[in-house]
Amino acid sequence: MTTDPAPEVLWCPDGPHSQLARFAVAHGFEPFDYDALWQWSVTDLDAFWSAVWQWAGLPHDGNAEPALADDSLPGAAWFPGVRLNYAEAMLRLAGRADDDVVVVARSQTRDDVTLTAAELRDQVARARAGLVRAGVGRGDRVAAYAPNIPETLVLLLATASLGAIFSSCAPEFGTQSVTDRWRQIEPTVVLAVDGYRYGTRAIDRAAEVAAICAELPSVSTLVWLPYLHPVKAGPDGATSWAEFTGTPGPLEFDRVPFDHPLYVLYSSGTTGLPKPIVHGHGGITLEHVKAAGLQADLGPDDRFFWFSTTGWMMWNYLVSGLLVGATVVLLDGDPAHPDLGALWRTADELDVTYLGTSAPFLLACRKDGVVPKEIADLSRVRAVGSTGAPLPADGFRWVRDAVGEHVQTASVSGGTDTCAAFVGAAPTVPVWAGEISCRALGSAVEAYDEQHRPVVGALGELVITRPMPSMPVGFWGDDDGSRYRAAYFEDIPGVWRHGDWIRFTERGSCTITGRSDATLNRGGVRLGTSEFYSVVEALPGVADSLVVHLEDPEGGAGRLVLFVRLADGAALDDTLRADIARALRTRLSPRHVPDEVHDVPALPRTLSGKKLEVPVKKILQGTPVDEAASSGALADPSALTVFAPYVGISARV
Repeated sequence: MTTDPAPEVLWCPDGPHSQLARFAVAHGFEPFDYDALWQWSVTDLDAFWSAVWQWAGLPHDGNAEPALADDSLPGAAWFPGVRLNYAEAMLRLAGRADDDVVVVARSQTRDDVTLTAAELRDQVARARAGLVRAGVGRGDRVAAYAPNIPETLVLLLATASLGAIFSSCAPEFGTQSVTDRWRQIEPTVVLAVDGYRYGTRAIDRAAEVAAICAELPSVSTLVWLPYLHPVKAGPDGATSWAEFTGTPGPLEFDRVPFDHPLYVLYSSGTTGLPKPIVHGHGGITLEHVKAAGLQADLGPDDRFFWFSTTGWMMWNYLVSGLLVGATVVLLDGDPAHPDLGALWRTADELDVTYLGTSAPFLLACRKDGVVPKEIADLSRVRAVGSTGAPLPADGFRWVRDAVGEHVQTASVSGGTDTCAAFVGAAPTVPVWAGEISCRALGSAVEAYDEQHRPVVGALGELVITRPMPSMPVGFWGDDDGSRYRAAYFEDIPGVWRHGDWIRFTERGSCTITGRSDATLNRGGVRLGTSEFYSVVEALPGVADSLVVHLEDPEGGAGRLVLFVRLADGAALDDTLRADIARALRTRLSPRHVPDEVHDVPALPRTLSGKKLEVPVKKILQGTPVDEAASSGALADPSALTVFAPYVGISARV
């Protein structure tokens, strides 16, 4: 183990008053001995998850013992005697009165919408009645091509109440992206918006909806939401949202087995059809109530916001704030319109207490010189969540200095695969600059070296060695489980390999440095791509960057190739090239100065904003552009074509 000095502490717990501290004490632990609590949570899974179950008080039928009947990985059997319903757990709205506002929605397409607890329950009951009239029952699939608005949440809860299965795609997804996902699950009911506004742009989606439905013969009911054009009629044969929810109905819940499918999320699909990842009622309910209530300390006094679209698992986590009685704040539109201060002003205006966003957004604010505390009253914001990419130390310090010293920076990382965080923050753990504070309770995450041994103080593969309740029920259509096993357990039998590089400290904190299949290993000095980007993108002339390492098959250093998208008015001249080389040489290592730097007009990202180093590397090595990645997985399908002229680079190694 390598012992390193602790970096600067930016935030400390202010007292043993959090739900997590009380939970720890109730189970025999010191309130701030998080490491001991975590060790218990991953060594005695049955006892820990039984304790969470009792703490949460979830409505259910049956016997909650044992919590874990089979600890196989894969194949764990959780709470086999329990029947429950995610929607019922959500709509109990613990600690909230009927007239309390529990949903606040802001949109660039229409005026603000609020729903009280009673109004939300009424809307769900009406949507449930609409689904029943459409013939939906347990196991049927219901899909939403809709943004982060109350109607999407209502449809999720109505679908779940019946034991049917929900799936959503954000309306910025193109036709192929949607049909690649939904053809696999064959929905019978689809909710679709006619369009939306993103900043000043009005984006009509009527043609895309028509094309999607034409490709999905399973769809028998199209529910039309006139979101962009409220007075414009929908297509022939469609039912308007107003008609669909026009008739009151009973608010009832089908209590289903713990592992009954709740919704289907999808992998990015960069190398084929997106994997349809099936999550269960029990696993999501239990994991999200733990994450929201214990890790984030959310409760009825909170207004919980995380900027997300309905095509990202963070939307599913955001709305689960209802499980602990928090008010959820939904935002649809461009978070940087009319400027990067807009999100912070919105947090002020909507009384947000927990604000979640992405590391790239925080870094963009820092680079642009935004000081949120000078343009908005953020005294109510107690935490800023960050995910989507690693947040470097300068980003942590910027949150402290520009948002507020009272604010906890909660950097978290996990994935769509478990719809959960493996590592993150806790109200009883300090925040160190540049580090994710701790492992999540119940998540047996380790860094494995090349011999599959756990290491501390060194970079390793992120693995999960014990079951988690929210590990997927399976993949849709993967009846024998072979695709599921191949995705996570093929490399290390009995251990979940996630595909990220992670480094743990002796404090229990960690850093994630990028995908393990995009590692930069030059002369034995191995770095993750995120470390590289934090240096390059801090330079004033660089707006975005992407780096690939072309290995030498004969064992040489290989070739490091950097592509940059320049900031407005910048040029890739000798000065900028020298600045890039100097910054990388001094802040990383001389071995990570790129051999070539090229200016490109666009860089490829997935629909959820992740950079695509591996497809670019394939193109440079000769793979045709249309075979390197599925265009439907890209935010800009044309972004990969800019790399075609650079194929010869691989021959220079």
